[in-house]
Amino acid sequence: MENHSHLTKVIHDIKHYLPSQAPLKDFIHHNTLHAFQTDDFHLALQKASALFGFNTYLELEEYREHLKNGSIDSDKLAFVIQKLIPAENRTYYSMLLKNGPTKENKKQKLGQIRENWKANFGIDMDSAVHPILFRVLSNYLDQGISSWHFPAGTNGLLEAIRFLEKTSFTSIFQSKRVRALLLENTTQLNDLLKIILEKEELIEAYLFDQQFTHPGWSGMVSFLEDNEDALITKRPITLNELIFLECLFEIDVLDQKFGENWPSLSVELNNSTIHYLTNVYPNEHSLLLQIWQEAFEWTYYDKVLKALSENVISENSSIVSFQVYFCMDDRSCSLRRYIEEIEPHSQTFGTPGHFNLDLFFQPEDGKFVTKICPLPVVPSAVVLEINNQIKKTKDLHFSNRNQNFLSGTIYTTLMGWLSALKLASSIVKPKMTSLTNSSSKHMDVNASLIIEHTGEIHENGLPIGYTFLQMADRFEGLLKSTGLVTHFSDLVYFIGHGSTSVNNTHYAGYDCGACSGRPGSVNARSIAFIGNHPEVRKILAERGIEIPVNTQFIGGLHDTSRDEIVFFDTETLLESNTIKHAENLLIFDKALSKNALERARKFLTVDSKKEESKVLKNVRNRSLSIFEPRPELNHATNSLCIVGRRIVSKNTFLDRRAFLNSFDYRVDPEGIYLEGVLNAVAPVAGGINLEYYFSRVDNHNLGAGSKLPHNVVGLFGVSNGVDGDLRTGLPWQMVEFHDPMRLMVIVEHFPEIVLKTIQKNSSTYNWFNEQWIHLMVIHPETRVFYRFEKGEFKQYDNFLSSKTKDRNLVEELLNEVSIDPFTYKNN
Repeated sequence: MENHSHLTKVIHDIKHYLPSQAPLKDFIHHNTLHAFQTDDFHLALQKASALFGFNTYLELEEYREHLKNGSIDSDKLAFVIQKLIPAENRTYYSMLLKNGPTKENKKQKLGQIRENWKANFGIDMDSAVHPILFRVLSNYLDQGISSWHFPAGTNGLLEAIRFLEKTSFTSIFQSKRVRALLLENTTQLNDLLKIILEKEELIEAYLFDQQFTHPGWSGMVSFLEDNEDALITKRPITLNELIFLECLFEIDVLDQKFGENWPSLSVELNNSTIHYLTNVYPNEHSLLLQIWQEAFEWTYYDKVLKALSENVISENSSIVSFQVYFCMDDRSCSLRRYIEEIEPHSQTFGTPGHFNLDLFFQPEDGKFVTKICPLPVVPSAVVLEINNQIKKTKDLHFSNRNQNFLSGTIYTTLMGWLSALKLASSIVKPKMTSLTNSSSKHMDVNASLIIEHTGEIHENGLPIGYTFLQMADRFEGLLKSTGLVTHFSDLVYFIGHGSTSVNNTHYAGYDCGACSGRPGSVNARSIAFIGNHPEVRKILAERGIEIPVNTQFIGGLHDTSRDEIVFFDTETLLESNTIKHAENLLIFDKALSKNALERARKFLTVDSKKEESKVLKNVRNRSLSIFEPRPELNHATNSLCIVGRRIVSKNTFLDRRAFLNSFDYRVDPEGIYLEGVLNAVAPVAGGINLEYYFSRVDNHNLGAGSKLPHNVVGLFGVSNGVDGDLRTGLPWQMVEFHDPMRLMVIVEHFPEIVLKTIQKNSSTYNWFNEQWIHLMVIHPETRVFYRFEKGEFKQYDNFLSSKTKDRNLVEELLNEVSIDPFTYKNN
């Protein structure tokens, strides 16, 4: 068998291609095909399709339907053909787009070894091994569902199983040889592979086949190996251990079928089977899909760019009534629009919802700290909650009395009847219960937070709270990155966001991604406290940022599924600001009501033609219904991110599709703060966009399927049924309304400054250079658009240009009804 270093490389390659999804409590959106991100976007999609059999584009029928309904413009399709196809082939491809076959006859590389076993030896290894393997893994990693805990120590999965084998009356293996291999501490993975494989060159193909029959479980193990703090109850585990255990189970199956003398399992395997990671070259079908996708995207982008080019608004120099910071989240897009519509003298801003704070949060009764800043950020302090006044309730179903035979029988019978009554009640009148995942439960609005450094060190080694200088640094960074450094209104609001839902396994995906999948209430309240602190204001004044004495900052939380806002610490307001806040509440309420009405037009169970008040009530009831698989549509339809002053997009209807990050090039002429903005926008907004994209185009393999049959596994993942693989990506109910297209980032600044800025970070540059995200710049003085492509910015005016002769010719061909492309090609 091959040497240890080669095996290490193979496992490293497998980890590279596995899904990288955190446990449910830290559900953070990311690029599903992150392993291919160093390649050009379309080449990466072709590689993923060839290796894994993924669908990485919409089906051809869907694109043709978009052409019929106008979502793809024939002129734009003709333009893309002209750009991508040589002149001599344009006629053929035009006809192929219209009348060619809709399916590609493809066969993925992965899985051929196991298919060979089935065909030649009648062995369905997956059906034999997976049920027991998944049960062992789920019990070992369990975070609190099981009443009996796996005897897991600190030495990993295999040591825990060895302990079980040594202390149990029975074995999980049938073969004595396999049990001996487990208990022999000197046995290495290489030794097991020698038993299973005759050909050394099959090791890569064999392990890829094995691990990608359950990429969800393997991906979770790989993630936990690299992020040991991802689970609250730590369970040390490595991918090497998982492979070792799975090989033991496979040897056990083969021993039962053949004894210890097996026939060759590598019969009839050819070279293409054992070399998976080879180059992939575009074929005719993949080129057709690329043409359709580009036309689909740029049809939409052109409409947006044309609207923005015509949106000429001068800055309002009059007195500002109040200012509001929201998360850059696309769900805040419409609410900001309504606030500005109701109160034209208001100003709204967008920024990542952690509000430039790098924190852990510990609730008063919490045993553990929770991260409330972006996943890659390392927190520098802990905020403590004290004087929590929320009375903790516990559902009667969760009782220790059901754990023994006698009381369990009685208790289960009684609770069964009670469950039926509660179920009937929830249908007639949904209400908040102890089982509701509510954003308001993250922090008690009446509790106090320790935000200022006390001189004490938390048990995890971090200081409790920030020093004055640390607070000033973070507040200054927030203000300068968003462009608000002068003309402060009397009231400035910081509104975080969270969501409320029932029976929702992906609830963390509905809260704030910038807060590691948690509500932004602590962050909003903390940044308001920092802005109000007199010592912070003194430091900021020395740095040139004068905050008026009458200016007060107020934190709040927007529940995006219920369209309601709660405000914090309003009792600290000056009398004059208390009156103004009461007036502003009426504006917020009207805006929330209109926002709910706009959202309701896509809800099948809500009649959006009713009065606003009734629609709002129905929307709020919807968030509490146990039967509602779509508590809100979340980021569905996201497609844009605008980085610039509000005048770039104000008064433009963006249909809740845009992330809006405030930025003023005049405050940051050299792009110092822009660098931080784009370093966050690319992985965060880009990650959200691409996870929605891939979960939509292949919901079976790259998404989580329907959430209706999902079961929670160990409080860290979901599966279909009790024996299935962990589901990665997003469920169908989160993406069914989504148009899969890449994010278009539009930055207001000088092209040369933006180019210099993105080149400082190779990771950020790669997002744009390899076209995983489109980048467009608006020149702040001329208002001309520049597109970033192939390492440089070029002036873009396609949405204004007229059709060329060649494009008219291609368009005519596309409108033909019954030309056979293959007859044309043969002639």
